[in-house]
Amino acid sequence: MEGYNIALVGATGMVGRTFLKVLAERKFPIANLYAFASERSAGQTVRCGDREVVVEALDENSFDRDIDIALFSAGAGISKKFAPIAKSKGVIVVDNSSAWRMDKEIPLVVPEVNPDDAFSHDGIIANPNCSTIQCMLPLRALQQRYGLERVIYNTYQSVSGSGVKGVKDLEEGTTDCYPYPIQNNCLPHIDVFLENGYTKEEQKMIDETRKILGVEDLPITATAVRIPVASAHSVSINVTLKEDFELDEVKQILSDFPNLILKDNPEKLEYPMPIDAAGHDEVWVGRIRRDDSFERTLNLWVVADNIRKGAASNTVQIAELLITREPLKRDM
Repeated sequence: MEGYNIALVGATGMVGRTFLKVLAERKFPIANLYAFASERSAGQTVRCGDREVVVEALDENSFDRDIDIALFSAGAGISKKFAPIAKSKGVIVVDNSSAWRMDKEIPLVVPEVNPDDAFSHDGIIANPNCSTIQCMLPLRALQQRYGLERVIYNTYQSVSGSGVKGVKDLEEGTTDCYPYPIQNNCLPHIDVFLENGYTKEEQKMIDETRKILGVEDLPITATAVRIPVASAHSVSINVTLKEDFELDEVKQILSDFPNLILKDNPEKLEYPMPIDAAGHDEVWVGRIRRDDSFERTLNLWVVADNIRKGAASNTVQIAELLITREPLKRDM
């Protein structure tokens, strides 16, 4: 049968099930599909298009078969343990956890932004944090033309970023996931607090942006906020450029960038919102305006589906890169 042998780790989770949906939608060429999860999920069935797959319990022997690419989304601990095992069996791992993102030997990839980095892999490729991914498209577009001098992020992140428990807290008014109610509220607190006063989510955005854009000393600051929205993250980006700009040119540059949708017409109240991005793989940008308080500085509003582009779709796009530009052992 034509295609590649694909494994999914964390197949029954929110991102894992979106992997299955995206693979089917994008008609990824699959010969055999293997689904792995915890022992409690073993025996369940998951569906990828017309294909139904029985979930297996993940263990040290799971990759003792012919697998080309494994898509991981089961947490950093699982990735740290099992990705090296898969790699040792000749499997290319594309990992959606935080386990490998800042490892200097492992590429951190957004396909529209730094596709060539994917081919420096030694068996493992990291998928960035969801809030980082959507910011990379407009920032790379601006970087290529003007250069970047400083970036300020303020995020407004949906509860689906916390998984099913976050969605439950929003829908039912519980506090099983968050320390305070998320209904009718917002929490300036995503992930754990670090000694420097930033949260881990904020530090991820800072560190990952520098790595992906290839500017180790780029000044960046971030504040990450959880809001009572079910799906899609929004980010306000204030960016100072190395060269001055005209707004019309900026809008054209952003509009021309792959998978970046410009929605920017204040006169008609047209701007990106979570309901625009939910269920889609593109990134939306709008509210583009000059920051009159500081020279060569822009304000942007960027929205994307955090489960799709922020996780599953970006991971599948990396796998597509691999089979398109670096044919694997299986002939098409």
